[in-house]
Amino acid sequence: MLSLVSIAQAPANYYNNATGTGYALKTQLKTIITSGHNDQGYNSLWTLYSNTAFRDNFYENDGSLLDLYSENPTGVDPYNYTSTNQQCGNYNAEGICYNREHLVPQSYFDEFQINPMKNDPFHVFPSDGKVNGDRNNLGFGIVGTATYTSQNGSKRGSMSAGAYSTFTGTVFEPIDAFKGDVARAFFYFATRYESSMGSFYNAANSTTCQAKAMFDGSTNKVFSDDFILVLIKWHLDDPVSPIEIAKNNAIYTYQGNRNPYIDNPGYVCQIWSTQCATVNTLSTTDFATLSKVSVYPNPSSENKVKISSENTIDEIQLISVNGQIIQQINKPTFENNNYSVENIPSGFYFLRLSSGNQTVVKKVIVN
Repeated sequence: MLSLVSIAQAPANYYNNATGTGYALKTQLKTIITSGHNDQGYNSLWTLYSNTAFRDNFYENDGSLLDLYSENPTGVDPYNYTSTNQQCGNYNAEGICYNREHLVPQSYFDEFQINPMKNDPFHVFPSDGKVNGDRNNLGFGIVGTATYTSQNGSKRGSMSAGAYSTFTGTVFEPIDAFKGDVARAFFYFATRYESSMGSFYNAANSTTCQAKAMFDGSTNKVFSDDFILVLIKWHLDDPVSPIEIAKNNAIYTYQGNRNPYIDNPGYVCQIWSTQCATVNTLSTTDFATLSKVSVYPNPSSENKVKISSENTIDEIQLISVNGQIIQQINKPTFENNNYSVENIPSGFYFLRLSSGNQTVVKKVIVN
């Protein structure tokens, strides 16, 4: 990460006032990236997308549009956009035209004056019109069973509920090569428009904007528990790429501000430190699946939960959201076809259950 920061070419002293920690640091970054932000309007995005930073000079190096829904980083692209005449347009299939996709859907903020959010290329990416339409206003997450898959492997389907999320609604998942790009676009949006996040959330309709589930209505944490860990995992697993650095520099020239999470990826865990600690804890876990494990009641209002498992559980760990082990039970007692964990204070936890060399993590909420 340090090497990436050194080549991201942020102007000297640009982040001098970013001296805080936690959410105070995010507010300082908001001030920095708001100052100098000169909105260029919606139509100007078409011209920006012709900039070499938005073209494929990184994979096939053919100068075609670099589209996160059609690019195949390890092989031949299913199709390419080489001309501005291929801007949308009508479409009924992939590969016909590209348009301007709001990673944070317009329906999340369109109850308000929509500029500059509508026009901000840090979260408005060029993408295939058909795939953009199939993603619609969904949030981004980890798909379990896909109901739709684009030609480069991006997919739509129910969220895979597990260690990182209990959400089971429909989400959209980009390919691994662009997951970090998407996460850093969301962290930028949460920072640049920090003061409006509560207003956006309160006005957004969860039916017409399914991505509302990604947010919690706060101006500090911004993201809901079901999605913040996913975004951080994507950020850590898919580090800043030369593509993002080139785009960051081009957008700075275009509208006068930068994405701080591209310039300094470490800002994410300085701000969302508790959640980063949780992701790091979960990332050390072997996620081989124990057969038919269930935790109930969940949420619990009795300060205890029961665990049903067809496997013998050798160890139970109750872990707080900041990674602290609250309880560790070795060789727990199996009674009335269940294991029990009791005396759990109200809060949000992870249960790590181990059986032999297999481990599974379940989310638990105690009211």
